Amino acid sequence: MSTHQNDRLRALIEPLAVGAGLDLEEVRVTQAGRRRQLQVVVDADGGVGLDTVAELSREIGQALDDADAMGGAPYVLEVGSPGVDRPLTEPRHWRRAAGRLVKAQLAAGGELVARVLEADDEGVLVEVQPVKGRGRPAERRLEYAEVAKARVQVEFGRKDAKDEDAGAAAGAPDDEHDEHDEYDEQDDEQDVDASDEGDESKEEA
Repeated sequence: MSTHQNDRLRALIEPLAVGAGLDLEEVRVTQAGRRRQLQVVVDADGGVGLDTVAELSREIGQALDDADAMGGAPYVLEVGSPGVDRPLTEPRHWRRAAGRLVKAQLAAGGELVARVLEADDEGVLVEVQPVKGRGRPAERRLEYAEVAKARVQVEFGRKDAKDEDAGAAAGAPDDEHDEHDEYDEQDDEQDVDASDEGDESKEEA
């Protein structure tokens, strides 16, 4: 996707996300077979509910059609929240990762695995995990400037791993024939269909 198209899509979508009380994290267009796929990732404190995703998807789909932002070729719209292994690039990402285990590569070299305790606009307080289980965890303050990149680690079997960390996806009408599609989001196996004739949400066991 060109920078110009990305900027145009963000300018169109971001006010809708903000109006729903969400942060627009990512807008990405990829080719999916004969169709294009527009993926919109949003987030909020406390996670993003499935009903919110479905409503925002409908609003985005309508705005795209009204502005002819995707052109005449068919496309698939997916709106969802970040996955559990999200990268941490903004202070709000660290704040929302409180209690999570992260792996950080340091700007000065080396890396550490630590659990996020609390975060503010300048940095984060973490509990550094002992190497190979030796010793006790130790608290450490990290300024964001000290971190080259960081990502939340998936912890299988962790009791407080919430389903809301998984991305919920929603589809929107994508061509002149008013077709609608069903999309699977592997993280939480919840799907939402949206069509001009009505909207229905369902959960799969």
